Amino acid sequence: MSNIVEIHDLAFRYGERPILSELNMVFPRGKVVAVMGGSGSGKTTILRLIGGQLRAQSGRLLVAGEPIHELDTDGVYRLRRKMGMLFQYGALFTDLTVFDNVAFPLREQTDLPEELIRDLVLMKLHAVGLRNAAALKPAEISGGMARRVALARSIALDPDLIMYDEPFAGLDPISMGVTANLIRRLNDALNSTSIVVSHDVEESFGIADYVYFLSEGRIVAHGTPQEMRESEEPYVRQFVHAESDGPVPFHYPGKSLAEDLGLEAQA
Repeated sequence: MSNIVEIHDLAFRYGERPILSELNMVFPRGKVVAVMGGSGSGKTTILRLIGGQLRAQSGRLLVAGEPIHELDTDGVYRLRRKMGMLFQYGALFTDLTVFDNVAFPLREQTDLPEELIRDLVLMKLHAVGLRNAAALKPAEISGGMARRVALARSIALDPDLIMYDEPFAGLDPISMGVTANLIRRLNDALNSTSIVVSHDVEESFGIADYVYFLSEGRIVAHGTPQEMRESEEPYVRQFVHAESDGPVPFHYPGKSLAEDLGLEAQA
């Protein structure tokens, strides 16, 4: 199959509150695809649906050709073996060393001997430039370094699909650039597919092959980064060019100031 993930006419809601509607997306093998939009637009929910944490109320979601929403627990865990996940802010185990954080999925998901796990962990840490930090705890390294350790952990099993939830959040410009470069380089080196959920335009556009824009749970635009830069779709234009007002208003919706002050009645 040319697409590792396919989403067809998917809808998801929490109770009566709709989160995603009429969602259609494809994620081709070997590509970096960015999913962008404001807070609350449903970006992270898509990752949870792909990972089998949530199940949609309608539509189809295929991962490696299999309908993950129809699989039992064993089937979901089997598919997750092909996935890597970089959680927002890294989510490292604070009481484990850098080495043991990266070794964790190898120890949990394989029966490899410890000497082979050691070699694999050191290779993954070397790929993110932190082999010599293997003995340190997360509290002893910077936030940017911690994100790189989390990235090494996400690729420990050489997954076909790597999902990144806001990988640039809270990083300084240098760390952002390093992280973005690593996402692109590792994706190409592993011949995997990367889904990058983010609201950071420059970093995402710099590494993505394709971009989806979400607003209020719907795809409002999609295309290459260059096409999105040139898009005249009002929401995309406001988002990409950081305009303060537009489809996403500056003022929270409700009564006007004149109404609150009673000026309209006086007029």
